[in-house]
Amino acid sequence: MFSKACEYGVRAVIFIATQSLAMKRVGIKEIAEEIDSPIAFTAKILQKLVKGNIVKSAKGVGGGFMIDIERLEDIKLIEIIEAIDGVSALKGCGLGLKDCSENHPCPIHDQFKVIKENITHMLESTTLGQMTRDIESGRTFLKY
Repeated sequence: MFSKACEYGVRAVIFIATQSLAMKRVGIKEIAEEIDSPIAFTAKILQKLVKGNIVKSAKGVGGGFMIDIERLEDIKLIEIIEAIDGVSALKGCGLGLKDCSENHPCPIHDQFKVIKENITHMLESTTLGQMTRDIESGRTFLKY
């Protein structure tokens, strides 16, 4: 449902958040290694996340990427998705048709509409703080 860039982006944000809790800034190379993404691709994703005001970056010695830990409970998963894939990620037809709508539905329109509503609710209610705590507690993971 989400692009590869979006999947990497969510993982990068969670990793950056865990490091920010430890008062650490992380560089692109470390992030790329942690999320198993090519460095150049990771750099493009991080640019979108900085532009979307999800992460901050600092250049030079001691620089890197970080997230204000005070914002962890305010940043919703949907904001990360929108910063990378835009709002269209949740608006499309389940079969990829351009003209799918209530008035002109595709064969799975009604069923897919319910799924999109459930996913949207999950994305709007899940915070970066929740995901970070789950990683920190060992309940969830980012790597095998």
